[in-house]
Amino acid sequence: MRHEKATLLLDLARRLAASAEGLTLDEMAAALGVGRRTAERMRDALWALFPQMEELTEGSVKRFRIPGGLDGLYQSPTTEELLELGKAAGQLRASGAEPRARALESLERKVRAAMRGAALRRMAPDVDAMARAETHIAVHAGPRPYEDEALIGALRQALMAMRQVSFIYRGGSRPGERRTMTPYGLMFGRANYLVAAAQGSAEPRNLRLDRIAGLQMLDAFGAPPADFDLDAYANRSFGIYQDEVIEVVLRILPKGAADALAWRFHPTQTVEQADDGSVLVRFSASGALELAWHLFTWGDEVQVLAPASLRHTLIGELEIALAHHRSTEALPSGAPEA
Repeated sequence: MRHEKATLLLDLARRLAASAEGLTLDEMAAALGVGRRTAERMRDALWALFPQMEELTEGSVKRFRIPGGLDGLYQSPTTEELLELGKAAGQLRASGAEPRARALESLERKVRAAMRGAALRRMAPDVDAMARAETHIAVHAGPRPYEDEALIGALRQALMAMRQVSFIYRGGSRPGERRTMTPYGLMFGRANYLVAAAQGSAEPRNLRLDRIAGLQMLDAFGAPPADFDLDAYANRSFGIYQDEVIEVVLRILPKGAADALAWRFHPTQTVEQADDGSVLVRFSASGALELAWHLFTWGDEVQVLAPASLRHTLIGELEIALAHHRSTEALPSGAPEA
């Protein structure tokens, strides 16, 4: 128990040293999963250990931080942390995200270089052994994400400087046209996107990075609205396409219930197991077409209870696929029929 308390205290010290603006007592309690009174006692204990800890006042709110960072003695990574850092870099490289893979690999080298020699020698064999004993599932079929290091770097610079950008976009309804946009953020996934708003509009749009050319950062100010939340915006959609938000209700039949209980359809989902063994999943999302494509992979284990528009979309996509694959006209010339 004493060891666990010491570990928790060290975790809080690292959080206070890593935060530029400091943490409130409520934020400390939430981060560590403890009550406010426990957070107060832990703060007082750290104040005795780190007398340089600062108290910052913002109106009626008090924040605390440890300026200047922590000594390397408190910062040595664990075997698992080094392993996961290397695995994360490997996963990015396997998915085609070379620039971000190199960034993590550079960070790993810096972490290793900052470690004390004896600790590194003791840990390195374990990290190497675990790396050989673990792997990640092969990257799923799909588009290879576009990773242009110069483009991503320029967009990040514009986001930090809060400047508008201009570029030629080789997609959309006006391909090849130069556009002036206010960047809101970047989304990385099976394809990578710039989230931005056109001049005169605050409504964000998704623009594929592989279709952006001739990027220029302008002098004009450009920043998202103060209440814009990129995570909330991304979570609004089932996939990447943003359209009307629908209230989805799915029924997973008993034979698929075990998978459904361990599956995340959407960050806003609620899951309820019915008396007959089936599972009801509810969530709000846009991107009905992508959702229909995903539901096809559940075969006859899923029923779309709501909305009816989603069920019609799924039926329509299935009918298109059936008509295409059943047609002998779809076969190349000279190909044998089944």
